[in-house]
Amino acid sequence: MTKSLRFRLAAGALVAIAVALALVWFVLGHLFEDYLADQYANEMAAVSDALGARLAIENGALSLVSEPSDPRFQTPAGGRYWQITPDDPGASPLRSRSLWDEELTTASLSKDLYCGFHEAEGPDGATILVTVKAMSVGEGDARKSFTIYTAFSKDEMESSLSNYHRPLQLMLAATGLLLLAAAFLQGLIGLKPLVRLRNEVANIRAGRSAHIGSEGPSEVRPLVNEINLLLAERETAVERARSRASDLAHGLKTPLTVLSHLVESLPEDKRDTALQQIELVRQRADRQLQAARMGVERMATTSLLGISGKLVSVLSPVTDGKGIGWKVDIDPTLTIEADPADVAEAMGNILDNAVRFARSRIDVSAAKEGEAIILRVGDDGPGAAPENYAMMLKRGVSVDDAHAGSGLGLAISGDIAEAYGGKIVLSRSDLGGLEVALALPAPKNLAPATEAQDSAGRPVALS
Repeated sequence: MTKSLRFRLAAGALVAIAVALALVWFVLGHLFEDYLADQYANEMAAVSDALGARLAIENGALSLVSEPSDPRFQTPAGGRYWQITPDDPGASPLRSRSLWDEELTTASLSKDLYCGFHEAEGPDGATILVTVKAMSVGEGDARKSFTIYTAFSKDEMESSLSNYHRPLQLMLAATGLLLLAAAFLQGLIGLKPLVRLRNEVANIRAGRSAHIGSEGPSEVRPLVNEINLLLAERETAVERARSRASDLAHGLKTPLTVLSHLVESLPEDKRDTALQQIELVRQRADRQLQAARMGVERMATTSLLGISGKLVSVLSPVTDGKGIGWKVDIDPTLTIEADPADVAEAMGNILDNAVRFARSRIDVSAAKEGEAIILRVGDDGPGAAPENYAMMLKRGVSVDDAHAGSGLGLAISGDIAEAYGGKIVLSRSDLGGLEVALALPAPKNLAPATEAQDSAGRPVALS
């Protein structure tokens, strides 16, 4: 999962959005808290100034000409409080009715500040936030100093903060979801060129195109150009390999032909052995040329019914002379992604083997089973013991002296199958003879089917 670009982009966006929103939450929360504290501080300062302006000295003592008009000062535990404490020892403080019988003193105030305010216990037991301001009135010897305490309910401020934080949370959550959706959409759109590039490469691999179009974002074009240059070099290598293969084929043909004529003068027992060895060299050379071609040629879409039909037509004169009948059951739409020459050689060797051993019938069928296309060729010949199956797939090995051959046919077909990621499986045919199952990977666009099995019900795995 961590190797996915889409996952990495989504994870990066999620972390960035979470950090950004947390920072916004922290900053906006503190800004509003400071703003709210300033509002309360200004309100309390205004109350303190109003109280100080209404103080007078009567008979050597402080008296309040008029109290603030806010009704909360007149209601016990009303939420707004004031107290004027003279500095003269023994002088009684002046206070609002809202304080009831609670008296504020410097000792009763907390030393730790909450948003710039001292905390104290209110008349109803709830916490109040207090400001302290020292003032004086009068002049000369008649001058009186005093301290004004103004306070308000802490619950009121916390309620205001809570009422602000709740919608802020909802707003930030909605913003986060919107940004995540935008980041996902951005990643989806941003990775489209890579998806298109993958499809282009798949088309090249399937033989549907020869190069990648140069259209696309400027960031992807250098990669596209490099791939196209690589494809051009590959095409050059293909032509060079074909030329060398052709030269090698022509170079071997003449010496092998000369040797074939020369061995005619040998005694019969040695002549047969020499001809067999010459044929073995020819087949091995053809196999190596075929392997070289598989290494450089592009994959193509090949119809199994078309290849099978051509091969059966070629072999029919031989089987007609032996009284052998064919039954071909292949879906016309069934295709594989492989070079037609490779498929023809692999199937031709399997069919040739069946023709040599069959008595009266050969069945050919193909179907998609699991993740493989399985071609089955069964005959009603003598078959082979299961313990000989592995030996029959080895080069130069023939387990039946009565039908002597080079022992290369099934081995070559096995090499071709392995070159495409497939394999050959031998089993007993329903007709009583040998069944050869050629399994090749199915094209990616085919729907999945049941698990591939041989005629005995054993799974035919590709690996």
